[in-house]
Amino acid sequence: MDNMVDVHKVNQVVDADKVRRAPVLPLLLFAGFRTLIDRMHAELAKQGHPDLRPAYGFAMQAVGLHGATAGEVAGRLGISKQAAGKTIDRLTALGYATRAQDPADARRKLIHLTPHGLDCLSRSVAIFDRLRTEWITALGEQRLEEMEDGLHAVIPAEAFRLDIAGWLG
Repeated sequence: MDNMVDVHKVNQVVDADKVRRAPVLPLLLFAGFRTLIDRMHAELAKQGHPDLRPAYGFAMQAVGLHGATAGEVAGRLGISKQAAGKTIDRLTALGYATRAQDPADARRKLIHLTPHGLDCLSRSVAIFDRLRTEWITALGEQRLEEMEDGLHAVIPAEAFRLDIAGWLG
């Protein structure tokens, strides 16, 4: 792939150990995230969800089990209401979500996940569980749990949100 970064090459001008450790951390975290997401989507495709994209999965998580408005989905994802509306339109077209009148406010539409959408989320949980087990096999359970605990310790609670689009541009 042309757009790959070789995290093993170091800048020869500065201390190699510092170069190897500091600037590589974000790349390794992103690569780990990307590896999990890509493998999960490949497995979902085999299990009857070939049209699902990561953005759709994030949106379905933002809709949640009890439903949400487009504005709530937008706020949870850190995107515009228009962008959320387009994603919801696509989820609806693919059969993952439906729109219905809010019984408490006729001006609002609620988005709910369909059985197809709920099936996808359920399968995602099972796939992530298997992928985590693979990481345990590779790293050891204690090491993985220490890594997870460490990330929890350095990530501020308010930073734990799904608005990836906000900083990717």
